[in-house]
Amino acid sequence: MSEQADVGGRSELLGEARPGDRRPSKVAIVGAGAVGSTLAYACLLRGAAREVVLYDVNKEKVKAEALDIAHGIAFTPMGTVAGSDDIEICADADIVVVTAGAKQKPGQSRLELAGATIGIMRDLLPRVTAVAPSATYIMVANPVDVVTYAGLKISGLPENRFFGSGTVLDTSRLRYLVARECGVAVQNVHAYIAGEHGDSEIPLWSSAMVGAVPLLQWGFTADGRLLDEAVRARIAEEVVTSAYRIIEGKGATNYAVGLAVVRIIEAVLRDEQRVLSVSSLLEDYLEISDVCLSVPSIVGKDGVGRRLVPVVTPHERDGLRRSAESVRAVIREFGL
Repeated sequence: MSEQADVGGRSELLGEARPGDRRPSKVAIVGAGAVGSTLAYACLLRGAAREVVLYDVNKEKVKAEALDIAHGIAFTPMGTVAGSDDIEICADADIVVVTAGAKQKPGQSRLELAGATIGIMRDLLPRVTAVAPSATYIMVANPVDVVTYAGLKISGLPENRFFGSGTVLDTSRLRYLVARECGVAVQNVHAYIAGEHGDSEIPLWSSAMVGAVPLLQWGFTADGRLLDEAVRARIAEEVVTSAYRIIEGKGATNYAVGLAVVRIIEAVLRDEQRVLSVSSLLEDYLEISDVCLSVPSIVGKDGVGRRLVPVVTPHERDGLRRSAESVRAVIREFGL
């Protein structure tokens, strides 16, 4: 029996497609750190893919992470999991998720991570694209907008099949906080964070909705306070700073980002045509071009498709342009 079968279960399970699956699917996760291992666990728990593999240069750790997850497969939808320090484990993957990168330290901005992480991508991407040339690539390593742009240039892959997780997590944080203020279910809040996944990101308040009511017309919070500009500013600040607080307290963010990336994976594998705020290469989007930023985009089997242009105020438009310039300035530093 192969090492992969030992860790992940019986190989014949890969041939049994569940109702709704296009075919048995394979997700390769590059990096078995806090984010990568949590993502693998979330993929198996949600039944997002039939086969999940982890690649990491740390042989003992990646095998241990896969084995720990595999021991719980009896309690998940049908699937297998394996880990290896051999890049061949990623061969023929449908989706490759890159979480490997320089670790963010407490107080360090995402943009300060750029140099080391781009160096990792220069070594990594040619090797993984050689074994999984037809995969859709989702970048998670920070600073994700800069890394996605660099990865596009390094890999030479089509821009629709190479994009970043962007502000999908930030958007989830925004919806959670708005729901808490308004006293409604998170699922009834429709609002997006756009721009850089980082300090210059902006909430698109003018297009935000709670149920069928525009957020700007909602009126009062659950405890009777006016949902005014000051409350919205506090929410926006908490979205931006929450990751720093979590990293300071526990060293990394991993649970919510794992769930956010699984949502992207499901949108691709199931061809959901779901609107997600992923980071992709923009061309003439509100006069923004040649930079990877997060905007509401349709995601399906072909990767990222149409970028949607919501109603924006002049303030929001200017904020997006400033965010684009912030990311572009870092890109220029590395000659990309």
